[in-house]
Amino acid sequence: MSIRMGFSVGRRDGLLQQVESFFREHLQRTRGVSRHTVFSYRDSLQLFFCYLADANGRDVSKLRLDDITESKVLAFLDHLESARGNSVATRNSRLTAIRSFCRYLIRKDTTNAAEYGLIVSLAGKKGPKPDVPYLEPSEVKLLLEQANKDQLLGLRDYALIQFLYNTGVRVSEALSLSVDALELGAPGQVRVNGKGRKDRVCPLWRSTTALLKRYIARWKLGAESRLFCNARRRPLTTSGVAYILVGHFESAKKKHPILRKRKISPHVMRHSCACALLQSGVDLVTVRDLLGHESVRATNRYTRANMKTKRQALEAFWKTVDFSEGHSAPWAPKPQLIEFLASL
Repeated sequence: MSIRMGFSVGRRDGLLQQVESFFREHLQRTRGVSRHTVFSYRDSLQLFFCYLADANGRDVSKLRLDDITESKVLAFLDHLESARGNSVATRNSRLTAIRSFCRYLIRKDTTNAAEYGLIVSLAGKKGPKPDVPYLEPSEVKLLLEQANKDQLLGLRDYALIQFLYNTGVRVSEALSLSVDALELGAPGQVRVNGKGRKDRVCPLWRSTTALLKRYIARWKLGAESRLFCNARRRPLTTSGVAYILVGHFESAKKKHPILRKRKISPHVMRHSCACALLQSGVDLVTVRDLLGHESVRATNRYTRANMKTKRQALEAFWKTVDFSEGHSAPWAPKPQLIEFLASL
């Protein structure tokens, strides 16, 4: 896997060499982390190096290894929250990447090992547990109604939204799918490659299967084509999916005031799927398996549900949210489910 760093750092004291070795040798070849982890670490270090350059009053290309200090890392983390408005979760994610890089540097640059050790020992910041935003099935139906299935882009949007809601996949998982990952015979299902390079199979509703068949035929997508594309037949991006969802959601809000207090994002669709599954009486273990999520608590036993159990769960889900029938009653998750949902 070739990863473009997207930024350059100085050669003095070997910072550039260490950054390249960290990504290409340590993360990819030695640890074998997923590309999502590589991209996350790349973005975090890019932000950090740009901050260091501004703080030191020199170009990024002139940064040195001894510019990486505990005080600068702490200042950078404060900058993320105060200047960039990042959440505690994002702050901690950036810190994880920096700690990983410094843990690697301890073995490569013994001169500054003590400073790197201080950075590695920095703890993540605790913050308030976030609310879990989700849509009721009736509200998802209102969102779907904004996409005109008679138009090419409208059909794509409708298929994308229903697919996200049906499967609860992460947006990165959906965007990495090719058409040949689908099995659109009876029963329909899709093979998803998730976090940690773990594959799982998600059942599809019959209506989703029919919708995808129509979408693939009208867009003339081949077996190796990316499943969700933009108007130029290029793969959709995460920001592109967010743009699509926000556009239709804003249209729906103008017609339906009930949506004004709701939020929308690709991850809200994942939460909405999880909430509807739980509302349908599906147990937490099956929900975790369907969504490709590990145990919420390290001490919890995790048992993988088989395809029969998954399909029964999805059938129960469909009976609750069937868009062709009446509205389901509003549902609020119990307090003990909030932590689980927030971790999805």
